[in-house]
Amino acid sequence: MCFGSFCRLQMSQEVARVVCREYKISCAEFILREDITVDQFIDVIEGNRAYVPVLYVFNKMDSITIEELDVLDEMPNYVPISSQHSWNLEELMEAIWERCSMLRIYTKPKGQIPDYDEPVILHADNESQRTIEEFCNRLHRGLLADFSHAWVWGRSAKHQPQRCGRDHVLEDEDIVSIVKKI
Repeated sequence: MCFGSFCRLQMSQEVARVVCREYKISCAEFILREDITVDQFIDVIEGNRAYVPVLYVFNKMDSITIEELDVLDEMPNYVPISSQHSWNLEELMEAIWERCSMLRIYTKPKGQIPDYDEPVILHADNESQRTIEEFCNRLHRGLLADFSHAWVWGRSAKHQPQRCGRDHVLEDEDIVSIVKKI
C-alpha cells in the first residue's frame, strides 16, 4: 500500500491502511491532493458520494464588527452580503457564475447594440461546450445550416472584432454576431 500526499493530512497512513483492509484492498496507490477526513476517504472508496464545490453566503454583514469580519475572512469560499442595504450583491453574482462554470454570451444583431439583458448561457466544463457551434445550437438548431462566420468581441478575440468559425472557443461575456450565407 502506497500513500502520497501534497498536503498535511488529518488522518494518518495507518488509519488509511486499516480502512483499506476493512474494504479488502491490499494493493493500491493513493495520492491525496487535499486534506480529507476518514469519512471522506471511506466515501471515495465506496463511491457513493459526490463532493461539490460550496459557496457560503453570510447575510447581515452590516451588523457585524470588524473583528468578526476578520474571523470570517479566514474561511474559504465565502461572500459576505447585506440584503437590506444591497451591499456586495455584485460580488455574490460573480462568485456564483465562477463556481457554476457558466458563461454569459451576448448577442449582437447587425447594425444594433449588443443585447446585455438576456445572454445565452453556455457551460464552461470543456471547450467543446463553449464553441460558436454550441452557441448557434442554443439560439436555434437550424442556424448552422446558413452559418457563414461570426464576429466576436471580447476576451476570446485577438482583435476587436475578430472573424471566427464554428470551432472558435468563447469566453465569459463575449459578444457574438452571426453572419449567414448569402
